[in-house]
Amino acid sequence: MSMLRARPAGGLLLAALLAGCSDGARSVAPRADEPATRVPSLTMASGSTSTPLGRTTFSDPSDQTFKVKRKTGDWHVEIKAKPAFDLAVQSIEFQPGGESGWHSHPGPVFIQVVKGTMTFYESDDPTCTPIVKTKGEGFLDVGDHAHIARNETGEIAQNIVTYFAPPGVPLRVDKPDPGNCPF
Repeated sequence: MSMLRARPAGGLLLAALLAGCSDGARSVAPRADEPATRVPSLTMASGSTSTPLGRTTFSDPSDQTFKVKRKTGDWHVEIKAKPAFDLAVQSIEFQPGGESGWHSHPGPVFIQVVKGTMTFYESDDPTCTPIVKTKGEGFLDVGDHAHIARNETGEIAQNIVTYFAPPGVPLRVDKPDPGNCPF
């Protein structure tokens, strides 16, 4: 308040701005009830607990392209990133009825179901076909479109999740419900 007394012009300007923001009829901002301006509601996780286990950046200072290639008999694996990538691991526990909320990722995500049963749904599947994975099974999420993980059982479920992502970026991007599933 003392700042407003010391600077009457600033106080008047602040009062005028606040008054202008309170009248929806004269606002220049889009109205929330106009269909063209509605912001989709994001879906948040519920009934789950995430525990980060680690995150680190892998890069090759001598080469702009990080590359690891291994062949053992008939088995081949290759990881390549430019200029680097983050590898992050977390444990996610889902209570009965818990879910991840609709989301995507900046890179591929390898999911190991280590306890219980998880059901995955993809936003680009118009039939909302469940992908059910039980303890000991894995699910590869390429990360390029919205999806949801749900524990549709009466038992606790747990996933160990390994993320490949550009260095420093958030591992998850919350998305709106795509409307293709009945839940």
